[in-house]
Amino acid sequence: MRPGTLAALAVLCAPVLLGQEQKPLPVPPTLNLPLLKGPITIDGDLSDPAWADALVIDTFYEFQPGDGTVPPVKTIARVGRDDRYLYASFWCEEPDMGKLRAPFVDRDGVTDQMDYVGILLDVDNARRSAVDFWINPRGIQTDSMLNESPFGEDTSPDWFWNSAGKIGTNSWTVEVAIPLASLRYPKKDPQDWALMVYRVWPRDFNYQFYSVRMPRGSNCFLCWSATVQSIAGLPQGMHYVLAPYAAGFSDTTYPPDGVVNAEPETKDKAEAGVDLKWLPDAGTIVDATINPDFSQVESDVVQIGVNERFALFYPEKRPFFLEQVDLLQTPIQAIYTRTITDPLWGARLTSRAGSTSYTLLATDDRGGGTVVIPGPVFSDTAPQDFQSWVGIGRARHDIGASYVGVVGTARVIEGGGYNYVGGADFQWHPNDADLVSGQYLYSVSREPDKPNLYPGWTGQALAGFGLTTQWSHSDYHWDWLLQYDDFADGFRADDGFVPQVGYEQGTWNGGYRVYPTGFFSRLRVGTGGNYSVDRGGALISRKAFPSITFQAMGGWKTEFDYNLEAVSIGGRELDYDRFVWTMTASPSAFLPVVGLSGNYGEQPDVENVRVGKGGDVLLTALIRPTDHLGLDLRLERRWIDETVGGLAGNLFTADVARLKAVYVFNARMLVRLIGQYQDVRRDPALWIQPALEKEGAFAGSVLFSYKLNWQSVVFAGYGDARALDETGTLLLPTGRQFFVKVSYAFQR
Repeated sequence: MRPGTLAALAVLCAPVLLGQEQKPLPVPPTLNLPLLKGPITIDGDLSDPAWADALVIDTFYEFQPGDGTVPPVKTIARVGRDDRYLYASFWCEEPDMGKLRAPFVDRDGVTDQMDYVGILLDVDNARRSAVDFWINPRGIQTDSMLNESPFGEDTSPDWFWNSAGKIGTNSWTVEVAIPLASLRYPKKDPQDWALMVYRVWPRDFNYQFYSVRMPRGSNCFLCWSATVQSIAGLPQGMHYVLAPYAAGFSDTTYPPDGVVNAEPETKDKAEAGVDLKWLPDAGTIVDATINPDFSQVESDVVQIGVNERFALFYPEKRPFFLEQVDLLQTPIQAIYTRTITDPLWGARLTSRAGSTSYTLLATDDRGGGTVVIPGPVFSDTAPQDFQSWVGIGRARHDIGASYVGVVGTARVIEGGGYNYVGGADFQWHPNDADLVSGQYLYSVSREPDKPNLYPGWTGQALAGFGLTTQWSHSDYHWDWLLQYDDFADGFRADDGFVPQVGYEQGTWNGGYRVYPTGFFSRLRVGTGGNYSVDRGGALISRKAFPSITFQAMGGWKTEFDYNLEAVSIGGRELDYDRFVWTMTASPSAFLPVVGLSGNYGEQPDVENVRVGKGGDVLLTALIRPTDHLGLDLRLERRWIDETVGGLAGNLFTADVARLKAVYVFNARMLVRLIGQYQDVRRDPALWIQPALEKEGAFAGSVLFSYKLNWQSVVFAGYGDARALDETGTLLLPTGRQFFVKVSYAFQR
């Protein structure tokens, strides 16, 4: 039996072999959801008589920094429903209104650095994922899908719901109405839901108050939710959203520097399309789209790609792919919908039968963008200049807070070539401290016969497997994680994001926590690392580190590591040590976010197979001169210095500077300006292959946005892109765009 197989079995069996006696745990409460007898107007005013019939929740527990203690401020929540809406309201005591953090922000702009209240609702009562509704004192919304570890929280999905806030003299209030049609509850009667309500109060610490008691250090969060029992008579009738859009663009492309007698080329075009979401019953969703508008209204934040071994990941933001997004999440990222770049049409069915949920998606991708070519030490990219047809299927059967699932993906390329992937995954929650997950996939592929696009595409056949298993544990003091990954050379996931194949890797992390009082609220000392080899057993990379982390007053969260690392390239092992840190804080309403992260020390020069000295420093800050204006700053520098053959110099220095200024007039309307500059400076004498001495680019944009809701919008904007000329002194235009878009969601 291979050592990797033994490691995988150890991960699976360890929770049983190392089981320990549990301390008495809190019992989640049971609640009843009353029917409200009168109308409620969502305006932030709690005087509507119908609130008298609602469930009152006035006992909250301090979850952070305290451990189930009585909060320093009072919060009263009320919850109820009628035949169309789930209602909630909050009354929040505030002894010092001068410290209230209540800025005007865009939808999905509510963060932990401001005051807000929230509703966590799991209509399946599986305690594994939940919809999270956040509302700040201005009534501005953020919504997200919260998934138990290891997937975390995703703010990309959106729901239709109403909210309003009102700020008083010594308190503030919020009202919420969530259409029952937005909740995707199962088709049964009666049914139970899982519910938490909570409040975030950022002052000297980032205080969090919840309506349920949760043991400190627990490895499950949603399992402590209250049960809202015996909900009967929920509507199961049809619901639909029809969202047509129209957009106009004017794109100007400028000739490359050095091309003479060439004029800029301008293309004007208009586009129209429609998205349809149909719910024949509350638990079945049919999505269809024709010529969907998948344009981004905000560019991805630039990531420095110099001296990187593997492709960079960018999150999905496009609405068509975000229905029940948690269903698409698996331990191996077999589904990464940004690989679908320019669909002509798309169709999707999402439904459930009892405890089994499933989704089927099909689309015609007209191509564009790039394809990631994975490898054991490096990944590469190739242009996706061809049409392909994509199919994705996923099913998951919930067993309490655990599940088993299957997934299958297919991509068939015009002119020859295909990729089929299938396999199973699971997540097991044996108790509140342990979580075990794993997945096995197998792929069969034929690369396209297009060597003009990529030399390695010669129509060859490939096949192979991908495997991952993970065990994480967390209790009051101790936490640890063990993970094993094994990927064959021939494994491909063209509809996913798997940039590394042909390797085996073991990963570990563990630590011990204490909870002092005073300036520090949490301290942790730990260690971690990984060891990766290729299929022949030769080293690819290794890392080991001690670490210390803490949380403190002012919203400080800090981690310091000292990494002992190595990477093997072309049979040569590069050993390097470096200091790594992450620091964030939330000092005040004027400066709600400031962060400094990076590393310094020896650096692997993966392009030239050497070790140099340098670092990577990232500074982020959010400044709020007024409640309406936010200035978001991001500055990053990465550099390596080397001495080669007695010649000392700077291998490269890469900089990114980004400033985003947003003025929010109210909960629906804003103006946003972004300026983003990046450049790379090199000493060509230190490079084995020819290298440009200097490269640089600038991108700027201005956007006007009006959102009646997340799918009824008006956008108008201008974008400008420039690049450094051959002398490295002038920024010459490369592209310019004007655009306008209007969409409206018709609902029933």
